[in-house]
Amino acid sequence: MGDPTSSKNLLEDRPAHQSEGPKKIHKTPKTDDVISTITEDSFISFRKKFHFPNDLVMKVPARSDRARFPPPGYVTVYEFSLRARLRFPPSPELIDILTIYGVILSQFFYRAMSIVMGLIVLFRDRRVVLSAECLSRMGRLFSDWLDICTRDPSKGWISDFFYVQNDWKLQEKWGKLKEFPVPLHIRAEDLLKILKLPDLDALHYEVRYLSRYIDEEYLFEVGLYTQAGRSSAQMLKRSVKAVEAVPQKNQSKRPGSGSNLQAPKKKKADEILTVTSKGPPVSPSKSYIPEDHLEMNKILNDWNNEFVKVKYLQGEYKEKYDGKVKDMKVVEDQLAECRAELTNMITSASSQNEQIDRLHIELLPSAVIEEFKKSYAFKIIIEDHVQEACNHIYDVEVKALEAE
Repeated sequence: MGDPTSSKNLLEDRPAHQSEGPKKIHKTPKTDDVISTITEDSFISFRKKFHFPNDLVMKVPARSDRARFPPPGYVTVYEFSLRARLRFPPSPELIDILTIYGVILSQFFYRAMSIVMGLIVLFRDRRVVLSAECLSRMGRLFSDWLDICTRDPSKGWISDFFYVQNDWKLQEKWGKLKEFPVPLHIRAEDLLKILKLPDLDALHYEVRYLSRYIDEEYLFEVGLYTQAGRSSAQMLKRSVKAVEAVPQKNQSKRPGSGSNLQAPKKKKADEILTVTSKGPPVSPSKSYIPEDHLEMNKILNDWNNEFVKVKYLQGEYKEKYDGKVKDMKVVEDQLAECRAELTNMITSASSQNEQIDRLHIELLPSAVIEEFKKSYAFKIIIEDHVQEACNHIYDVEVKALEAE
């Protein structure tokens, strides 16, 4: 998988070394053909080594299961991600980055996961939150060190995968890494101001030695590291005296030597397990941490819990806002259709009015002409009657003259 302490070379979409011949065929194994080697005993080791919460639900893959196709409601996790300091529940920053880049947990290779977790711790150590925009800008500034790309894991760890119940709305299907645009509103000077660093050399130093930020001490300080579902303050309670029973069997056969051999062991155990009044309490597996440090970490854990709640509420309100935006878009589309239909109706009515006006103009001259024709015919009839009357009078006068 690579050197666990180095963050210089991240996995890219191309192989690290070009080879010739038939060896190139076996360079990348097929994930669909690999069977998981994780067992229930592996979960016991993981819980002890990586301090999983008690409420974390894990599932051993069956022989027919594959890494690219987790069961519904589960996500695929590789063992190397745990060594890269992935802890459960995942931090809100990591969830946002995975969502924005469109990939799942198992697509981040060891170096990619360790660098993202290191940047999250670096930003939290300076009381700020790593965003996808800041990650993209830092990737452009330090492309030789922060090249976040994905590919299938190498065959050395390809079979060490298992399933974790997806309680964080993570993407479950294998996706293609999205090209995130360069945030123009975030410059190098803005990163220096956010991280409270004097110059780019200081930022380059922090990035170059980013691997030190994924130590468990830093994870504990920034609230990313809890044990067995308990807070860090509860995890580091003072130890109490543990009474060790002296075994009765397998005693030494030498007379008088058994008590002498057991005495140093009992004394050493009492020194380790007994809380004395002369110094700070200690235990075999936990070192003493001052009370003020515990209080600060408890406050930090409370802040982290509130931050997770705020991010959860933000996600819910964002979903509601997106739903309202979709509804408004539908209403706007309907309104646009109504406006278009109204415009068509107005255009049609105007066209009909113009046609009616033309018909009216054509009908008016026709009526006048008919009236004129009627008047002219009546005048002709009157003239004919007058002419007949004149002729009759003329005939009467002629006859009268002839009679005289």
